[in-house]
Amino acid sequence: MKNITTLLLVVFISVSVYSQTLVKNIDEFNTAIKKAIPGSTIILKNGEWEDVHFNVTGIGKEDSPIIVKAETAGKVIITGDSKMNIYGKYLVVEGLWFKDGNPTDKYVISFRKNSKEFAFNSRVTNCTVSYYNPTDISLNTHWIDLWGKNNRVDHNNFTGKTNDGTTLVVWLKGDTHVENNHHIDHNTFGFRPDLGKNGGETIRIGTSANSMKSSKTIVENNTFKNCDGEIEIISNKSGDNIFRNNLFLASKGTLTLRHGNNALVENNVFLGNNVSKTGGIRIINEGHVVRNNLLIGLQGDGFRGPIVIMNGVPNSPLNRYNQVKNVDVQHNTIINCGPIEFAAGKDDERSLPPINTIFANNLITNTNSATISNTYDDVSGISFHNNIVDSGASVDKNFFTKATIDWKLLRSLPMPTLENEILNSTFKNKNSPILDIGRTARKTSIVGAFNLNNSRYPEALLMKTGTAWKPIIMAPKVEIKKEIVTVESGTGTLAKAIKKAKLGTTLVLGDGIYYVDKTQKINGNIIIKGNGKSIIKANNNLPKPLNYFFRVRPKSTLTLDNLIVDGENDTNVKYAVVSPDKDNSELYNLYIKNSTFKNFNNTKGGSVFKAYEGTRADTISIINSTFMDSYRGLNLSYEKTFGKYNAEVIIIHNSIFKDIKEFALNYIKTGFMITDGGKLLISNSIFSNIGNFEKGIVIRSKGIPDVTIKNSVFDNSYNLKNPVNLSGSKNIIENCLVHSSGEVKTTKEAIQTNILYKNPKWDDKKNFIPSKKSPLLKENNKTGAIGLLRD
Repeated sequence: MKNITTLLLVVFISVSVYSQTLVKNIDEFNTAIKKAIPGSTIILKNGEWEDVHFNVTGIGKEDSPIIVKAETAGKVIITGDSKMNIYGKYLVVEGLWFKDGNPTDKYVISFRKNSKEFAFNSRVTNCTVSYYNPTDISLNTHWIDLWGKNNRVDHNNFTGKTNDGTTLVVWLKGDTHVENNHHIDHNTFGFRPDLGKNGGETIRIGTSANSMKSSKTIVENNTFKNCDGEIEIISNKSGDNIFRNNLFLASKGTLTLRHGNNALVENNVFLGNNVSKTGGIRIINEGHVVRNNLLIGLQGDGFRGPIVIMNGVPNSPLNRYNQVKNVDVQHNTIINCGPIEFAAGKDDERSLPPINTIFANNLITNTNSATISNTYDDVSGISFHNNIVDSGASVDKNFFTKATIDWKLLRSLPMPTLENEILNSTFKNKNSPILDIGRTARKTSIVGAFNLNNSRYPEALLMKTGTAWKPIIMAPKVEIKKEIVTVESGTGTLAKAIKKAKLGTTLVLGDGIYYVDKTQKINGNIIIKGNGKSIIKANNNLPKPLNYFFRVRPKSTLTLDNLIVDGENDTNVKYAVVSPDKDNSELYNLYIKNSTFKNFNNTKGGSVFKAYEGTRADTISIINSTFMDSYRGLNLSYEKTFGKYNAEVIIIHNSIFKDIKEFALNYIKTGFMITDGGKLLISNSIFSNIGNFEKGIVIRSKGIPDVTIKNSVFDNSYNLKNPVNLSGSKNIIENCLVHSSGEVKTTKEAIQTNILYKNPKWDDKKNFIPSKKSPLLKENNKTGAIGLLRD
């Protein structure tokens, strides 16, 4: 009888330990989690869970954790303003989909309850977080906050984070989280748009303040695809972390060893797919080992190069740049990438070049003879050994050895063959890899990431990442609600309104001066509308000169209507409006109506508008507006790549450009005449005293295939020879008046017709109102072609 009782007790305990509870709502979940013991499984019923707060807590055991899981993986949809806190020991969350939410808190999933209760030995697996973003895109949020120790985030999908804030953060605030041994593996990190500023990292481990602490976090076997949030895809800000076997695919940034020491970066694959701004590994601080990495088709340069070794700051504070010391970069293969950067970032502050650093056994090749490396400071502190370059480009013989390498393709992946004895290296040290990137033993030390005649793909190209179930992720349709916000004049009032503005917002300005003392970034479709007496200016005595008033972000539209934008202050604001940052090809729009821009007189490259290299507007439209008393007008002339140009269409109608030192418009397309792309239409506009020197020009449109200038006046630029120089069969200037401004020039089948070289006879020269005898009027024009100047 006693044995039977004991047996029944064992059976009862077994059933209790491994019990499963199906819950249908948050109240049932809360009840179940309070009763959970080691081995308990709480199953969330399939369906939509909206505006719920999960507290996943309890004390499980290593062999019998407490599990919270979906009834069917991917069928439990968590949405709205929902979040999850995980705290306790041996807890597992799996199979959930946080989808299209609009959170108001700073996290979606946090491995803690508060500043005293954290998660240990816990796990989030087989889950998806997609487009889970706050309505206010300026709100800084994270999707995953990792606290505690020995936690794991694996086999998840994180796609579509569009607002400010890092996707996944490992925190080291407090001794509890030091040497945490977290494991981040086999996840897919998907689309993350470029924020155009800091705070868009996909993973950050630590912070500047805690960067000298040891984290011992492992990031391995993950895919980072189209992670464009900012220059740092991964931001390493702590010590002793490992980054290995990760795949970076067409992501516009770098794995950045920003702060902290002793990172290991090995066996990663970077495939840029020739996308602009794609980069590799950026190195700062001490003791890092970077080995056995494969980098192909990365088109970034500068801080986005394939390998970037930075300069440091003397006595650097934690948030700046510590000098690179005792770093070992070896056995990496770099194919068809931008230049390697040595001592990058040198300036008056970053004045310490790398020291005690090794750059050895690296194999570099390109097929276009592009620049192999750039050096910005003394690099005698870097020891160069056996770095081989297969390229037509010239190299510094102190750094590299030129050689012709025999390659073969392993399913489109170039591999050096056995015929390359020059790749045998005699350099070897304690950090030299025992295996190559294909996980094959290195019997001899071979330059590059692969053994000769390798027949194995890197693990980063073979692994399966993300969830076992396949989420169909689509960006939610955003309903643009038109909102009208009245803004009072004063300092910072407009900036605050822009920060809070949502898609489709119109900011209405009244009388007075609106002081904008910090650069403003425009996201979405924003209209700033004045009443003709609304003035935008900058204060004097700013701590930092103002580079621009407004930057139009990618996929955004800025409309400026009925405003006075004045660049005059003690440092001369450089630009009124600028394009997205360099090398961002996503389209944007700029519309200017009924507005005046004046006093942009910064002669160090300044202009009213500037388009940065590698950017492109869909449309720039200027209607009924005046540009005056400035150094330059619209500058779209920084492209250096063959066939590139900065705007699809520029429209200038019924507008005035006067008293501008260099040019009204500089809009170019590089290379020879190309038939497609680039259109300029100027009509019913006046250009007075523009580029008034011998080699000056009013409108420069070099290489733009489709140009029409009509019903316009060029006046009072008496020193220049040609106000306009058009070339190409689709370039035409017609029905225009030119006075005291040289002669129109046309070549290569460009057309000029009905060009009058006469005095316009202004009745009001300041406002360009023609007198009754002006040839601009139909009754005084025999052809009747020009007619009234302005609509």
